[in-house]
Amino acid sequence: MLPTVLPVFPIGGAVLLPRGVMPLNIFEPRYLAMIRDAMAGDKLIGMIQPRASTDDDKPGLFGVGCAGRITEFRETGDGRMVIALTGVARFAVARELDVTTPYRQVMPDFDAFADDAGEPRPLAPAARSALEMTLRSYLDTQGLSADWKAVAEADDDSLVTTLSAVCPFDPVERQALLEARDLPARAATLNALMTFAQGSGGSDGRMLQ
Repeated sequence: MLPTVLPVFPIGGAVLLPRGVMPLNIFEPRYLAMIRDAMAGDKLIGMIQPRASTDDDKPGLFGVGCAGRITEFRETGDGRMVIALTGVARFAVARELDVTTPYRQVMPDFDAFADDAGEPRPLAPAARSALEMTLRSYLDTQGLSADWKAVAEADDDSLVTTLSAVCPFDPVERQALLEARDLPARAATLNALMTFAQGSGGSDGRMLQ
């Protein structure tokens, strides 16, 4: 059962996708409180991007986020929490609630993303081949490398989800990946973003694992 009220963690440039896993290092008091409350309940929180990078304590939010379940949890000796979120389902923000908690909460609408609960539709062989070809040229342009054996062996969903998380896209581009209708649409968006980025020059030689 998905919740009718969802605490949200606004982070720019960090997008959780269904079935994806996101590690988080929690240290702000308001989000430590959020994680404690979630652990005492259904272990679900919503990852969502703020609309702009700002010092405002309550920036506007994008209209779509992704609920994630806390699947790993560890408290450190210095007051932090290290967790892993596994994406469950995307949601539209029906409205933000007036709350007394230090963290923000929304009323989520999961109806438009009911298909997130099922198995993702696989890519057509031509689409998978095109994605891998674009990835090769994109990594060459960006000065990055990859484990090509792992790429070849990854299933469609794992490959697209991993690339969506690790490629250095800006927040609006990541939001487009999140809001893509299904896996083939997300792969097409990813392909387009990598193609567009190839004219922007290299980077710092990071490696995708």
